[in-house]
Amino acid sequence: MQESLVGRVLDAAMGCGGSYADIFAEDTLIHSLELQDGKVSQTRQVCLHGAGVRVLKGGATGYAYTMDLRRKALIDAARFAATIGGKEPLSAMPGIDGVDDELLLPCAQPAVSPGHVRELLLQADQMAHDMDARVVRVKAAVATNSRQLFFANTEGVSYTDYRPFTSIVVRVVMDQDSQSQMGYSTRQMQLEPSFVTDEVIRQVVREAVDRTSILFEAVRPEGGEMPVVMAAGASGIFIHEAIGHAFEADFNRLGTSIFSGRLGERICGPDISIVDDGSLAGDAGFLRWDDEGVCNPRTLLVDRGVLNSYMHDRISAAYYGVSPTGNGRRESFRFPPQPRMRCTYMLAGEVPPADIIRSVKKGIYAQTFTNGQVQIGAGDFTFYMKQGYLIEDGKLTRPVRDVNIIGNGPQALGDIGLVGNDLKIDHSAGMCGKGGQSVLVSQGLPTVLVNRLVVG
Repeated sequence: MQESLVGRVLDAAMGCGGSYADIFAEDTLIHSLELQDGKVSQTRQVCLHGAGVRVLKGGATGYAYTMDLRRKALIDAARFAATIGGKEPLSAMPGIDGVDDELLLPCAQPAVSPGHVRELLLQADQMAHDMDARVVRVKAAVATNSRQLFFANTEGVSYTDYRPFTSIVVRVVMDQDSQSQMGYSTRQMQLEPSFVTDEVIRQVVREAVDRTSILFEAVRPEGGEMPVVMAAGASGIFIHEAIGHAFEADFNRLGTSIFSGRLGERICGPDISIVDDGSLAGDAGFLRWDDEGVCNPRTLLVDRGVLNSYMHDRISAAYYGVSPTGNGRRESFRFPPQPRMRCTYMLAGEVPPADIIRSVKKGIYAQTFTNGQVQIGAGDFTFYMKQGYLIEDGKLTRPVRDVNIIGNGPQALGDIGLVGNDLKIDHSAGMCGKGGQSVLVSQGLPTVLVNRLVVG
């Protein structure tokens, strides 16, 4: 039944002479529960149920979606997507006679009961208060996502996939000597809610309390250009924002990326290699197939300092005459895919992290970031560093906070002097926005020394 229906939808999508068509259907149930000071402050449940049909013809893309997975609605969407440029059908469109069957895509079921989630959050609340008497407020939330997908295209590729997702975030407010500070910690994985064990809750709460308590001692450092040591893990946001977006092929195809036309060129030192990886099971960026039916687990973007590849969807891959890299992603059935990151990180080097810190006479050790901005074309970026330390005479000394790190992505990449042997993938919460769509991503980094960045 499903095979017959999908075939008729794809036939309708190709009815105006398209060169390629696909259908992407999903049934997703999102549930979140938030507690503040031991009481439920917010709960939300969202259902996403529908399908999108895409048609490619030359350099044009037609896209239509429907929230009705029955035969007539799907074929109507396919016919609409087929009419790229207002062309008339090449032949009679397939009829919509017969039983109006639904596409065989089961409805998602709740992954965990609200009562169980509430107990997890009450546990986090109690742990935070027990860990430090200065904790005066706790806000904790758990979100779960049960996502069932179906994909098929005119090349004969099809798959059904299940993508669970769970995240936990804990925020604490602490008071000391008439001062208040706030900090938080998160975990997110493409796993069932059972991954949130007592130990995971304890780790997240411990991080939130420690990150907040250190802020009472933190100072604002002097500004200026200086060496910055990026800590392993969370500093991977540097790779994602300052460099990663500029490797996405659509920006390069349009000539708006600083790396446009530079494939095969040396862009940084020979001890630097960067990958985009969809093979890390459970990670937020894990994909068995991308949202265009491509299975390509790992893309080597920078190979020992040389720009080796961009991140491609089918459209950009066809433009460059290469194979898609598995980076065609979309937020939901309402959107066509575009080149997006998965888990982007720098491979480990050979230098022990302690040796990197010892090499700096005066600088900053950047530990956690809250947000950032980047101009894709110019490569200029600004990151807000929430927490870190001064480096003085090769040692970590006073904690620092409320610091902006300012630089240029390609220049900073070229200014990396040392690469640590301690690669760490960051599993804190991360959503990437682009073109009005948001998708799950992750990033990683070993400890690295950037010889020159502006600290403001």
